[in-house]
Amino acid sequence: LQLRNEEAGMMRGCLSTGLLAACALACAPIGAAEPVEPPEADSPVATACSLFDAAISVAAVNYEDFAYATAGSGDYVNYQDPNVLSTNVVGRTALRQAAAAALSASRTDGLPPEVAGPMRTWSLRATKLVVVMGLHGGGDTLNESVNDLNTDANNAQMACARAQLG
Repeated sequence: LQLRNEEAGMMRGCLSTGLLAACALACAPIGAAEPVEPPEADSPVATACSLFDAAISVAAVNYEDFAYATAGSGDYVNYQDPNVLSTNVVGRTALRQAAAAALSASRTDGLPPEVAGPMRTWSLRATKLVVVMGLHGGGDTLNESVNDLNTDANNAQMACARAQLG
């Protein structure tokens, strides 16, 4: 599970990576004759994206300890190790809460489907990771699940950035 340390860092970095991408898009020259108005702070997109960013941040920070506790053993994960056991519980709890928060964000009234969809997908994949951790999945399965979750977080954040740019 040597890659798991990197993946935990990537998962933790999803928030900042997504914001950097949003900034890069926002700062890029726009060829339109009309200036683009920024979205209102209380718009459905701004509200949902803020909630989603908070959810993935909580998930990443709390999964990271589990990732470090299980790193370096290939596909084998020693779920009997007290550190692995406790960080597994904390990580699963945070992921469950984050999945619920992301799903709630995706249901924000007035949120466009192209923004809501990736948030729902992230919520589903976070739930899958909770199940994998609960069933004491091996390192390869954990890594695959985290990679999928990172991709979904990026997709949702890019959808937020596109919607906020109008």
